[in-house]
Amino acid sequence: MVEIYSNTRLREILKSVRVIAVVGLSPKSNRPSNMVARYLIDAGYTVIPVNPGQEEILGLKCYASLDDVPGKVDLVDIFRRPEDVGPIVESAVSKDIKYIWMQLGIINDEAAAFARQHDCEIVMDRCIKIDHQNLM
Repeated sequence: MVEIYSNTRLREILKSVRVIAVVGLSPKSNRPSNMVARYLIDAGYTVIPVNPGQEEILGLKCYASLDDVPGKVDLVDIFRRPEDVGPIVESAVSKDIKYIWMQLGIINDEAAAFARQHDCEIVMDRCIKIDHQNLM
């Protein structure tokens, strides 16, 4: 079940986070994940690329998995197929990441329920770039 967040709550989330891990970030500049990550960087966020096939994306060190990311992450932005989301959400919970964002077209109710059981807020089927542009 996709939860409907108010614009006020989405704005609060976007204002409260500084470090965003982008899981499934593509090195290809024409891919949505790359465009969103570049936008987030330009908007002042610290972006951490996560893609097991890459050493570096956008001039930033890339990590094979969320588990490999050192330090604190405020939000994980997921660009993966819905069926691949579960382990990412489990990693986010284990790293005490409080906000999980699944991009447009990505819905996984089971992973969302798991996240909520562990006091994580989860946004599904929304584009963080579009919401940021509209709300900030």
